[in-house]
Amino acid sequence: MNLGASLAVAEKRTLVIDCDPQGNTTSALGFPKDPARRTLYQPLILNEPLERIILHTQVEFLDIVPSDKNLAGAAVELVSADEREFRLKAVLKQVQDKYEFILIDSPPALDLLTLNALAAADSVLVPIQCEYLALEGVSELLDTLMRLRRTINPALAIEGILLTMYDDRTTLSKQVAADLRSFFGSQVFESVIPRNVRLAEAPSHGKPVIFYDIHSKGAESYIQLAREVIANAEKRSGQGTGRTNSGTGASAVAATAAAAAGAGVGASGIGSSGGDSPGSVASSDDAGTGEPAGPDPGESAE
Repeated sequence: MNLGASLAVAEKRTLVIDCDPQGNTTSALGFPKDPARRTLYQPLILNEPLERIILHTQVEFLDIVPSDKNLAGAAVELVSADEREFRLKAVLKQVQDKYEFILIDSPPALDLLTLNALAAADSVLVPIQCEYLALEGVSELLDTLMRLRRTINPALAIEGILLTMYDDRTTLSKQVAADLRSFFGSQVFESVIPRNVRLAEAPSHGKPVIFYDIHSKGAESYIQLAREVIANAEKRSGQGTGRTNSGTGASAVAATAAAAAGAGVGASGIGSSGGDSPGSVASSDDAGTGEPAGPDPGESAE
Protein backbone atom coordinates (compact mmCIF):
# COMPACT_ATOMS: atom_id res chain seq x y z
CA MET A 1 0.00 0.00 0.00
CA ASN A 2 2.74 2.46 0.95
CA LEU A 3 4.90 1.35 -1.97
CA GLY A 4 1.95 1.77 -4.34
CA ALA A 5 1.28 5.28 -3.08
CA SER A 6 4.95 6.19 -3.43
CA LEU A 7 4.97 4.95 -7.03
CA ALA A 8 1.81 6.93 -7.74
CA VAL A 9 3.34 10.10 -6.30
CA ALA A 10 6.13 9.58 -8.83
CA GLU A 11 3.33 9.73 -11.46
CA LYS A 12 3.54 6.03 -12.27
CA ARG A 13 0.16 4.50 -13.08
CA THR A 14 -0.21 1.91 -10.34
CA LEU A 15 -2.82 -0.73 -9.57
CA VAL A 16 -2.95 -2.48 -6.20
CA ILE A 17 -4.60 -5.91 -6.15
CA ASP A 18 -5.80 -6.83 -2.66
CA CYS A 19 -5.64 -10.62 -2.82
CA ASP A 20 -5.91 -11.11 0.94
CA PRO A 21 -9.39 -11.94 2.31
CA GLN A 22 -8.58 -9.84 5.40
CA GLY A 23 -8.85 -6.77 3.18
CA ASN A 24 -6.38 -4.72 5.20
CA THR A 25 -4.92 -3.02 2.14
CA THR A 26 -8.41 -2.03 1.01
CA SER A 27 -9.27 -0.42 4.34
CA ALA A 28 -5.83 1.17 4.68
CA LEU A 29 -6.43 3.01 1.40
CA GLY A 30 -9.62 4.55 2.75
CA PHE A 31 -12.31 2.03 1.79
CA PRO A 32 -14.24 0.76 4.84
CA LYS A 33 -15.81 -2.69 4.79
CA ASP A 34 -18.88 -2.79 2.55
CA PRO A 35 -20.71 -6.11 1.94
CA ALA A 36 -22.32 -4.65 -1.19
CA ARG A 37 -19.03 -3.77 -2.85
CA ARG A 38 -17.73 -6.06 -5.60
CA THR A 39 -14.24 -7.39 -5.04
CA LEU A 40 -11.58 -9.56 -6.65
CA TYR A 41 -13.89 -12.51 -6.03
CA GLN A 42 -16.13 -11.51 -8.95
CA PRO A 43 -13.43 -11.53 -11.67
CA LEU A 44 -11.73 -14.67 -10.30
CA ILE A 45 -14.83 -16.82 -9.83
CA LEU A 46 -17.70 -15.15 -11.72
CA ASN A 47 -15.65 -13.91 -14.69
CA GLU A 48 -16.77 -10.29 -14.36
CA PRO A 49 -14.58 -7.74 -16.17
CA LEU A 50 -11.85 -6.44 -13.88
CA GLU A 51 -12.44 -2.85 -14.99
CA ARG A 52 -15.84 -2.89 -13.26
CA ILE A 53 -14.19 -3.74 -9.95
CA ILE A 54 -11.35 -1.21 -9.97
CA LEU A 55 -11.75 1.73 -7.58
CA HIS A 56 -9.96 5.06 -7.79
CA THR A 57 -8.23 5.99 -4.54
CA GLN A 58 -7.62 9.40 -2.99
CA VAL A 59 -4.14 9.28 -4.55
CA GLU A 60 -3.87 10.31 -8.18
CA PHE A 61 -2.44 7.54 -10.41
CA LEU A 62 -3.31 4.89 -7.78
CA ASP A 63 -6.20 2.43 -8.21
CA ILE A 64 -7.18 -0.66 -6.24
CA VAL A 65 -9.03 -3.92 -6.74
CA PRO A 66 -10.63 -4.41 -3.30
CA SER A 67 -11.00 -7.53 -1.22
CA ASP A 68 -13.21 -8.79 1.59
CA LYS A 69 -13.84 -11.98 3.53
CA ASN A 70 -15.74 -13.55 0.61
CA LEU A 71 -12.45 -13.95 -1.18
CA ALA A 72 -11.62 -16.74 1.26
CA GLY A 73 -14.29 -18.78 -0.48
CA ALA A 74 -12.48 -18.34 -3.78
CA ALA A 75 -9.59 -20.46 -2.53
CA VAL A 76 -12.04 -23.32 -2.04
CA GLU A 77 -13.98 -22.78 -5.27
CA LEU A 78 -10.79 -22.63 -7.33
CA VAL A 79 -9.89 -26.20 -6.36
CA SER A 80 -12.12 -27.66 -9.05
CA ALA A 81 -11.59 -24.88 -11.63
CA ASP A 82 -9.72 -25.30 -14.89
CA GLU A 83 -6.30 -23.64 -14.97
CA ARG A 84 -6.86 -22.80 -11.32
CA GLU A 85 -3.35 -21.44 -10.66
CA PHE A 86 -3.56 -19.06 -13.62
CA ARG A 87 -6.93 -17.40 -13.13
CA LEU A 88 -5.46 -14.17 -11.73
CA LYS A 89 -2.90 -14.00 -14.53
CA ALA A 90 -5.70 -14.16 -17.10
CA VAL A 91 -7.69 -11.51 -15.26
CA LEU A 92 -4.77 -9.08 -15.11
CA LYS A 93 -4.25 -9.30 -18.87
CA GLN A 94 -7.44 -7.25 -19.22
CA VAL A 95 -5.80 -4.15 -17.73
CA GLN A 96 -2.03 -4.63 -17.79
CA ASP A 97 -1.54 -2.17 -20.64
CA LYS A 98 -3.16 0.60 -18.61
CA TYR A 99 -0.71 0.49 -15.70
CA GLU A 100 3.02 0.80 -15.27
CA PHE A 101 3.06 -1.10 -11.99
CA ILE A 102 0.69 -3.70 -10.58
CA LEU A 103 1.10 -4.62 -6.90
CA ILE A 104 -0.51 -7.72 -5.44
CA ASP A 105 -1.07 -8.03 -1.72
CA SER A 106 -1.48 -11.72 -1.04
CA PRO A 107 -2.45 -13.71 2.05
CA PRO A 108 0.12 -15.10 4.52
CA ALA A 109 -0.58 -18.70 3.54
CA LEU A 110 0.39 -20.98 0.69
CA ASP A 111 -3.08 -21.44 -0.76
CA LEU A 112 -4.49 -21.08 -4.26
CA LEU A 113 -4.76 -17.30 -3.91
CA THR A 114 -1.04 -17.09 -3.19
CA LEU A 115 -0.19 -19.47 -6.02
CA ASN A 116 -2.29 -17.36 -8.38
CA ALA A 117 -0.34 -14.29 -7.34
CA LEU A 118 3.02 -15.94 -7.95
CA ALA A 119 1.89 -17.41 -11.25
CA ALA A 120 0.93 -13.91 -12.41
CA ALA A 121 4.14 -12.29 -11.18
CA ASP A 122 7.20 -11.37 -13.16
CA SER A 123 9.27 -11.07 -10.02
CA VAL A 124 9.03 -11.26 -6.27
CA LEU A 125 9.82 -8.64 -3.66
CA VAL A 126 10.70 -10.32 -0.38
CA PRO A 127 10.09 -8.29 2.81
CA ILE A 128 12.02 -9.69 5.77
CA GLN A 129 11.64 -8.53 9.34
CA CYS A 130 14.96 -7.87 11.04
CA GLU A 131 14.48 -10.68 13.51
CA TYR A 132 16.17 -14.04 14.02
CA LEU A 133 13.23 -16.27 13.04
CA ALA A 134 12.71 -14.32 9.83
CA LEU A 135 16.36 -14.87 8.96
CA GLU A 136 15.91 -18.61 9.46
CA GLY A 137 12.94 -18.64 7.08
CA VAL A 138 14.75 -17.05 4.15
CA SER A 139 16.32 -20.25 2.86
CA GLU A 140 12.97 -22.06 2.99
CA LEU A 141 11.35 -19.21 1.11
CA LEU A 142 13.92 -19.24 -1.67
CA ASP A 143 13.72 -23.01 -1.93
CA THR A 144 9.97 -22.70 -2.39
CA LEU A 145 10.44 -20.09 -5.12
CA MET A 146 12.76 -22.45 -6.97
CA ARG A 147 10.11 -25.17 -6.92
CA LEU A 148 7.53 -22.71 -8.20
CA ARG A 149 9.80 -21.77 -11.08
CA ARG A 150 9.97 -25.39 -12.13
CA THR A 151 6.24 -25.98 -11.97
CA ILE A 152 4.17 -22.80 -12.31
CA ASN A 153 6.18 -19.76 -13.42
CA PRO A 154 9.61 -20.39 -15.00
CA ALA A 155 10.11 -16.63 -15.50
CA LEU A 156 9.60 -15.73 -11.84
CA ALA A 157 12.52 -13.63 -10.62
CA ILE A 158 13.51 -12.09 -7.30
CA GLU A 159 13.11 -8.33 -7.47
CA GLY A 160 14.90 -7.83 -4.20
CA ILE A 161 14.95 -8.46 -0.47
CA LEU A 162 13.55 -5.66 1.66
CA LEU A 163 14.61 -5.23 5.29
CA THR A 164 11.60 -4.23 7.41
CA MET A 165 10.91 -3.32 11.04
CA TYR A 166 14.53 -2.25 11.31
CA ASP A 167 15.56 -0.69 14.61
CA ASP A 168 19.07 0.75 14.52
CA ARG A 169 19.08 0.88 18.32
CA THR A 170 19.27 -2.91 18.57
CA THR A 171 22.21 -5.16 17.85
CA LEU A 172 19.87 -7.85 16.50
CA SER A 173 18.54 -5.65 13.68
CA LYS A 174 22.06 -4.62 12.69
CA GLN A 175 23.27 -8.23 12.76
CA VAL A 176 20.36 -9.55 10.67
CA ALA A 177 20.84 -6.75 8.13
CA ALA A 178 24.59 -7.42 7.94
CA ASP A 179 24.08 -11.18 7.51
CA LEU A 180 21.55 -10.71 4.71
CA ARG A 181 23.70 -8.18 2.86
CA SER A 182 26.74 -10.42 3.24
CA PHE A 183 24.95 -13.46 1.83
CA PHE A 184 22.65 -11.91 -0.81
CA GLY A 185 24.73 -8.87 -1.75
CA SER A 186 23.08 -6.59 -4.31
CA GLN A 187 19.81 -8.52 -4.12
CA VAL A 188 19.07 -6.65 -0.88
CA PHE A 189 17.47 -3.24 -1.40
CA GLU A 190 19.41 -0.25 -0.16
CA SER A 191 16.14 1.04 1.26
CA VAL A 192 15.31 -0.13 4.78
CA ILE A 193 11.84 0.17 6.33
CA PRO A 194 12.27 1.20 9.99
CA ARG A 195 10.12 0.63 13.02
CA ASN A 196 8.09 3.81 13.00
CA VAL A 197 5.04 5.00 14.87
CA ARG A 198 3.69 6.92 11.87
CA LEU A 199 3.74 3.76 9.77
CA ALA A 200 1.60 2.05 12.38
CA GLU A 201 -0.83 4.94 12.71
CA ALA A 202 -1.42 5.72 9.02
CA PRO A 203 -3.68 2.70 8.18
CA SER A 204 -6.10 3.61 10.97
CA HIS A 205 -6.62 6.93 9.21
CA GLY A 206 -7.15 5.28 5.83
CA LYS A 207 -4.07 6.94 4.35
CA PRO A 208 -0.67 5.86 3.02
CA VAL A 209 2.09 7.11 5.29
CA ILE A 210 3.32 9.67 2.75
CA PHE A 211 -0.06 11.43 3.05
CA TYR A 212 -0.24 10.97 6.80
CA ASP A 213 3.24 12.32 7.61
CA ILE A 214 5.47 12.97 4.62
CA HIS A 215 8.37 13.94 6.89
CA SER A 216 8.41 10.68 8.87
CA LYS A 217 11.22 8.19 8.47
CA GLY A 218 8.72 5.62 7.27
CA ALA A 219 7.52 7.84 4.44
CA GLU A 220 11.05 8.69 3.40
CA SER A 221 11.96 5.00 3.32
CA TYR A 222 9.06 4.06 1.06
CA ILE A 223 9.83 6.94 -1.30
CA GLN A 224 13.41 5.65 -1.56
CA LEU A 225 12.13 2.11 -2.14
CA ALA A 226 9.87 3.33 -4.94
CA ARG A 227 12.87 4.98 -6.61
CA GLU A 228 14.76 1.68 -6.50
CA VAL A 229 11.80 -0.25 -7.92
CA ILE A 230 11.40 2.27 -10.75
CA ALA A 231 15.13 2.15 -11.48
CA ASN A 232 15.04 -1.66 -11.62
CA ALA A 233 12.09 -1.60 -14.02
CA GLU A 234 13.78 0.93 -16.27
CA LYS A 235 16.95 -1.14 -16.24
CA ARG A 236 15.06 -4.27 -17.27
CA SER A 237 13.26 -2.35 -19.99
CA GLY A 238 16.53 -0.96 -21.31
CA GLN A 239 18.05 -4.42 -21.46
CA GLY A 240 15.00 -5.75 -23.28
CA THR A 241 14.30 -8.29 -20.56
CA GLY A 242 10.90 -7.02 -19.54
CA ARG A 243 8.11 -9.56 -19.66
CA THR A 244 4.55 -8.97 -20.69
CA ASN A 245 2.65 -10.47 -17.78
CA SER A 246 1.89 -8.07 -15.00
CA GLY A 247 0.97 -8.92 -11.52
CA THR A 248 2.86 -10.36 -8.69
CA GLY A 249 3.66 -12.66 -5.97
CA ALA A 250 1.83 -13.40 -2.86
CA SER A 251 2.34 -11.78 0.38
CA ALA A 252 4.57 -14.07 2.23
CA VAL A 253 5.77 -15.41 -1.01
CA ALA A 254 3.27 -17.85 -2.15
CA ALA A 255 5.22 -20.90 -1.27
CA THR A 256 6.61 -19.11 1.63
CA ALA A 257 3.33 -18.52 3.21
CA ALA A 258 3.17 -21.95 4.67
CA ALA A 259 6.84 -22.36 5.41
CA ALA A 260 7.84 -18.86 6.35
CA ALA A 261 4.79 -16.91 7.40
CA GLY A 262 5.44 -17.86 10.99
CA ALA A 263 9.02 -16.72 10.58
CA GLY A 264 8.00 -13.24 9.59
CA VAL A 265 8.97 -13.59 5.94
CA GLY A 266 6.75 -12.22 3.23
CA ALA A 267 7.06 -11.75 -0.48
CA SER A 268 5.56 -9.92 -3.35
CA GLY A 269 6.16 -9.83 -7.04
CA ILE A 270 7.18 -7.30 -9.60
CA GLY A 271 7.26 -7.45 -13.35
CA SER A 272 7.01 -5.59 -16.60
CA SER A 273 3.64 -4.66 -17.95
CA GLY A 274 2.58 -4.37 -21.53
CA GLY A 275 3.12 -1.46 -23.88
CA ASP A 276 5.80 1.03 -22.99
CA SER A 277 5.30 0.60 -19.27
CA PRO A 278 8.53 0.07 -17.37
CA GLY A 279 7.22 -2.53 -14.96
CA SER A 280 4.62 -3.90 -12.60
CA VAL A 281 4.94 -4.63 -8.91
CA ALA A 282 3.15 -6.78 -6.45
CA SER A 283 3.15 -6.43 -2.71
CA SER A 284 2.80 -8.87 0.10
CA ASP A 285 0.49 -9.16 3.04
CA ASP A 286 0.57 -6.95 6.08
CA ALA A 287 2.80 -9.34 7.97
CA GLY A 288 5.54 -8.64 5.50
CA THR A 289 5.19 -4.91 5.05
CA GLY A 290 7.63 -4.02 7.74
CA GLU A 291 5.04 -1.99 9.59
CA PRO A 292 4.57 -2.77 13.25
CA ALA A 293 1.11 -3.72 14.35
CA GLY A 294 1.12 -0.88 16.82
CA PRO A 295 3.39 1.77 18.30
CA ASP A 296 6.46 0.42 20.00
CA PRO A 297 6.71 1.82 23.53
CA GLY A 298 10.40 2.47 23.02
CA GLU A 299 9.92 4.41 19.79
CA SER A 300 9.76 8.09 19.34
CA ALA A 301 7.12 9.34 16.93
CA GLU A 302 8.54 10.43 13.64
